[in-house]
Amino acid sequence: MNPDRPLDGVRSIKAKLGLLVAASIVAAALVSTVGDRAGVPGWFTLPVTVAAALGVTQWLARGMTSPLREMTAAAARMATGDYSRRVTATSADEVGILAHAFNTMAADLAGADSQRRQLVATVSHELRTPLAAQQALLENLVDGVVRPDDAVLRTALAQAERLGTLVGDLLDLSRVDGGRTPLALAGVDVRELVQAAVAEAGVSRRGTVHDVDVPPGLSVTADAARLAQLLANLLDNADRHSPPGGRVTVSAGPDGPDRWWLQVADEGEGIPAEHAERIFDRFGSGDDSGGGTGIGLAIASWVCELHGGSIASVPPAAGEHGARLRAVLPRSPRPTTSPAEEPDHQESTVPPPPTTPPGRPDTVAGHSAPNSPAARVSSPAQPRSAAYASVPAAPPGPVVDSLFGDLWPEAGLAPQVRLLLLCAGVGALSAVVLPYRNIGLALFGVLVLGGAVLWRTTRHRGSRWTAMTGVLCVALASLSVLRAAEWLTVLAVLLGIVLLTTALTDARRLLPLLAGVASWPLAAVRGLPLLGRTVAATSRIHVLWPVVRTAAVSLVALVVFGGLFASGDAVFGSWAGALVPHLAWDSLTFRTFVGFVMGGALLAAAYVALNPPKVERVVLPEGRPVVRAWEWLVPVGLVVAVFVAFVVAQAAALFGGHDYVQRTTGLTYAEYVHQGFGQLTAATILTLATVAVAVRKAPRWSSRDRLWLRVALGALCALTLVVVASALHRMDLYQQAYGFTVLRVLVDAFELWLGLLVVLVLVAGVRLSGWWLPRAALASAAVLVLVGGLADPEAWVAQRNLDRYSATGKVDLDYLGSLGPDATPVIAAGLPDALASCLLRTATPAAPDDVLGWNLGRSRAAHAAAGVAAQDPAAWRRGWVAQAGADRDRRCGRMAGCVATSPSCSSSTPP
Repeated sequence: MNPDRPLDGVRSIKAKLGLLVAASIVAAALVSTVGDRAGVPGWFTLPVTVAAALGVTQWLARGMTSPLREMTAAAARMATGDYSRRVTATSADEVGILAHAFNTMAADLAGADSQRRQLVATVSHELRTPLAAQQALLENLVDGVVRPDDAVLRTALAQAERLGTLVGDLLDLSRVDGGRTPLALAGVDVRELVQAAVAEAGVSRRGTVHDVDVPPGLSVTADAARLAQLLANLLDNADRHSPPGGRVTVSAGPDGPDRWWLQVADEGEGIPAEHAERIFDRFGSGDDSGGGTGIGLAIASWVCELHGGSIASVPPAAGEHGARLRAVLPRSPRPTTSPAEEPDHQESTVPPPPTTPPGRPDTVAGHSAPNSPAARVSSPAQPRSAAYASVPAAPPGPVVDSLFGDLWPEAGLAPQVRLLLLCAGVGALSAVVLPYRNIGLALFGVLVLGGAVLWRTTRHRGSRWTAMTGVLCVALASLSVLRAAEWLTVLAVLLGIVLLTTALTDARRLLPLLAGVASWPLAAVRGLPLLGRTVAATSRIHVLWPVVRTAAVSLVALVVFGGLFASGDAVFGSWAGALVPHLAWDSLTFRTFVGFVMGGALLAAAYVALNPPKVERVVLPEGRPVVRAWEWLVPVGLVVAVFVAFVVAQAAALFGGHDYVQRTTGLTYAEYVHQGFGQLTAATILTLATVAVAVRKAPRWSSRDRLWLRVALGALCALTLVVVASALHRMDLYQQAYGFTVLRVLVDAFELWLGLLVVLVLVAGVRLSGWWLPRAALASAAVLVLVGGLADPEAWVAQRNLDRYSATGKVDLDYLGSLGPDATPVIAAGLPDALASCLLRTATPAAPDDVLGWNLGRSRAAHAAAGVAAQDPAAWRRGWVAQAGADRDRRCGRMAGCVATSPSCSSSTPP
């Protein structure tokens, strides 16, 4: 089996697709099972499973579609007249059969096109000589140089007859691919033939002198017209290459009992030895200096081959110079017939084509290829080399090139071995330092190191936006060290990813920004061709793979023999246990998954940085503004009217107080403020969408149109700010009544950010230009998350609840106990020692962090918890009685861990 094309032996495309699907499913199932057995989280297992399935698919699919892509490229070249492309097909399925048929068709088309070109060129060349002779004769007659006597007119008549004969002969070239052209054999006096040819050549007035050296009585059997054609071309070639006044000698003589020779010699520059073998090929005689086309000698060679002879260049004798073209012909050639004239029971005189392996273009559908011996015999102007070169189609571009098209082209990217090694190193580092540790310094270091790799790779390193996003990303990553809340780190990392993709792709508008975010995971597919070239390029690093192989073999040997000796000898086993860390199979699997995901994610981002997609091409269709202004003003005006009514209702509720709300709605004020918060947030989002649609549909052709747009949308945005303020006020009242939570604070922050977006839209509406809005919105979100993270949201929520507890005596101890380590110092300082000790016993980390897992929030939490951990049970009981009162049973029941530490908490009477 060919490892590059593993499914070539399968003879059905359906079976190939079935095997492809089955193998990818099996690979995905195996990887998923291994990850699940090792306890790897699903968000780590999923990308590795997808990568395994895609890898198996990519390997098995090699060669399945490349012939189709080659045929597409070859067909495009055929449309331009190039029939030389061939498709490489090694499979035995339907695609392979189609590729062989395509090669056959291409060869037939190339042969037909070659015949057409040969015919045009040969006719042009063959008609030139007699026309030139006639033109010279007529010029002589007009100038009075010669008299129109019988001899001159006979010469003109001979040239006209030759023209007619040549037209008939040259039309036969359209049938050369079918077999030999028939010869009209008859007795020929060689001396008379040569003298007639010399007489015709002398009319051209080229200034050369012709000598004839043919013994009288030399008679042969031949086609006189073909021999005259042979002599005319040889004399024309000699005249063109002879100096003015030079001598051209035509000689002939017997060559044994069965053959005779004919030679034309000139006194020109001669034929270089390196060109002697190809002067009889079409366009291969090197006649540029002489004004020829290189076809005449090819025709002379064809005439000799038709008679069963040959022609060659003979080196001149010592002391002589010039060219010597010598033809050797049989005295009695075997008669030939055209295949069209052959009886059905006779075999063609053309030898059968040579047998060639399938897929080669030398034989096509039983016909001789242009470079076969038979084709050279039957073709008058066919070069001795191939009439066309069977050039294999260039390797087709990867499938992903056609998948992404002009939106994400890849051109001129060299293999990135160094970048691959850097990403692999970051992945290996992640596999070592991240698993089995809390969020802390290790994660921050990996994020900063990956960001440095991307900063070094990106094309937009010099832009101000890239510099600003780099600073924001580092600041957001620092929250993993400053705060212990995992949700805050996840939010900061996700927002950093969005910022990073906008910097790598230089996205400016909303849709390009979303396309930039999508380009990161898509780069795992788009970058596969470059990854393949890079991996192949690593073979040129002579030290790399030997080192990798040596390390792998050494590690296997160490594990095998060390494990055998450690299990066979207790002393050696104790030594090995002290030196080698305990790495269970599950731990190795988990670390492998982590390293693959982190290294692969960085490699995908590095590809985006190296070859960013053209995300600015992702645009909505051009908006068509309405013709009449009222078509958009009426809907927007109705929305504004609804907003005005809502503002009036809010004012009535605000000034009417609780009694008015309860009398009008039947709800308490707390129920009233809680009921509409979600709807107000949705209304704010829909307002931004309404503004976007109105901007696309509103005409802006005149100053009046622009004024209406500013007024209507400005009023809508201003009223939306009132809605935002109302929503924030409602949430504040609700939290004062029922307590503060992190989720409520996040909702407040989101509503506040929506209000900021409305303000930005108002600013953009002043100049009716908002290209900067998406970046401004993204940067403001990053700043808001960063400021909120630095403000320590969990500690802030804990402090607000404790303030409420001090004012009202009400507190949700369950919720306080569910807050993370960031809230521990506030709880320890704000609650009485007894309650704080009970509440923080289960919140204290089980084991301290090491250096790589250090985190400021957890460090402060451990320090605060240690201050209340020494409380004695008696103090705890006294604090409980003083603080809990009648609610002790309910509170103790909701406090995780209190029952276990002090059974008296669950008593119905005070302990």
